[in-house]
Amino acid sequence: MSTPTLDPYLNFDGNCAAAMRFYEKTLGGTLEMMMKFSESPDPAMAPPPGSPAEVADRILHASLLLGQQRILASDTMPGQPYEGQKGVALTLGYETVDEARKVFDTLATGGRVDMPLAETFWAKTFGAVVDRFGTCWLINGGPKQMG
Repeated sequence: MSTPTLDPYLNFDGNCAAAMRFYEKTLGGTLEMMMKFSESPDPAMAPPPGSPAEVADRILHASLLLGQQRILASDTMPGQPYEGQKGVALTLGYETVDEARKVFDTLATGGRVDMPLAETFWAKTFGAVVDRFGTCWLINGGPKQMG
């Protein structure tokens, strides 16, 4: 049996495009795909005729490549309630404290710092932040030798 890939899939409420562009710039990834509901090749996934532009422009699927991994995302389907992102965090690990601090500070802009960057027993720095799009990030920088 082969090892599967494990890619987080984030949901947004109409701001998926802005979030994925922000992550692309902040994390240094490559936005591979961003398809609007109005661009769906499957009529069942397309918004009904006459839908307002804000419905048609919602993102059906987006993919951001980060090295060997991806962050996948979409806006909620038109008419579906959005309950926010709950119970999950994305973890980023950097070789240096400076790299971790730069990304942490950028993600924190307009967001909320739940745990400021500080030294821990497993990393030279660690912190938790919820960005302005509601995504929780756990940032590690400068790993320590364990054991």
